[in-house]
Amino acid sequence: MGTTIEVQAADGTAEAYLTGEAGRPGVLFYVDAIGLRPQVEEMADRIASWGYVVLVPHVFYRDGRAADLAPTADLRDPGAREEFFASGVGDRVAALTPDRSGPDAEAWVRALEQHAGDGPIGVTGYCMGARLAVRTAGQFPGTVAAVGGFHGGRLVTDADDSPHHAVAASTAEYVFGHADQDASMPLEQVEALEQVLQEAGRPHLNEVYAGAAHGYTMADTSVYDEAAAERHYRVLQGLFARTL
Repeated sequence: MGTTIEVQAADGTAEAYLTGEAGRPGVLFYVDAIGLRPQVEEMADRIASWGYVVLVPHVFYRDGRAADLAPTADLRDPGAREEFFASGVGDRVAALTPDRSGPDAEAWVRALEQHAGDGPIGVTGYCMGARLAVRTAGQFPGTVAAVGGFHGGRLVTDADDSPHHAVAASTAEYVFGHADQDASMPLEQVEALEQVLQEAGRPHLNEVYAGAAHGYTMADTSVYDEAAAERHYRVLQGLFARTL
């Protein structure tokens, strides 16, 4: 359905996958730590089929082209996902600090708006992309009307730049689908996020998906959970229908 375009980002030219009919409400899709690849393109196509135009930026453009960073093994095979994550993925994620992702977000939103219709946009993010989604909502109040965050990690930390601090500045409705027993987003962080959402007065759904592992939406990995993934699609479709 879609095509690859190039976006002038803060520190160079970035690939992005664009799908859906121009002029439709816009959705910005933030990838997980595995990155831009056919799996997330298929997910974006599905979201676009609901009546949206979706942009999926290659957020790791500073580290190389998407194809060069993509897994070469089948991450559904035993041990392959773990081996891929041990190959430097964590370093790429750690390097994508707010001082980089913030200026990048300006480029992503600007590029999406060139193809979307007038009106607010939605943002959805997966794994570390959930952090980017929350930060983007705080960065663009009045523009971002909806945020989906699924199997996100470290959304609430003690750091001054913790993603949850962006909620108060935002004007979005939120839906979160946390992975069960996720070490990167333990129950106490889920509860702290709930308090932040309530104090900010933001409409929200903040749920833990029982039995679903971190990464449950990704059908190209060994942790895929079809029931949880389909639940996430239903929740996200409802959010965008209400807000966009």
